[in-house]
Amino acid sequence: MTASPGLGTPLTAAPELLRSVFRQHAAGVAVITAAGDGPVGFTATSLSSVAAEPPLVSFGVGTASSSWPVVAEAEHIGVHLLGEEQRELAATFARSGADRFGPSTRWRVGPEGVPLLDGVVAWLVCRVVARIPAGDHRIVIAEVESGDPSGGGRPLVYHQGRFTALRD
Repeated sequence: MTASPGLGTPLTAAPELLRSVFRQHAAGVAVITAAGDGPVGFTATSLSSVAAEPPLVSFGVGTASSSWPVVAEAEHIGVHLLGEEQRELAATFARSGADRFGPSTRWRVGPEGVPLLDGVVAWLVCRVVARIPAGDHRIVIAEVESGDPSGGGRPLVYHQGRFTALRD
């Protein structure tokens, strides 16, 4: 019996295995925002469309994240799909301790007081309907209330541990 390409020796489940496998999985890049005493936000590659009726999205957030205490209490969150030219914005919102809403970030207060980033491919304002424990994360499910898909441009993608663009 010959081995099929890509079928090596199985590894034992561990955080390193999960990270290694998901480096092979290209994912769209989003920034999630919420309002607390001040605006908070983080880069997410776990954004998913959950249902069309009602319109629901989900994303994961680490409970050790500096944004989690605000997201844990927020009634509404913002979801921003980033374009391929927004690598630095994605990196800023991914970097621990960064001034995410500093002078280099263009944003405004949107519906329900949610911080909205300018110049993104698309954005949504969603009402949080569930926060589900999942290991050291929470899966947040939110219902879409408003948004704008008209930003245009090509999406930013996360693959092999870096932000990149789609190739033609």
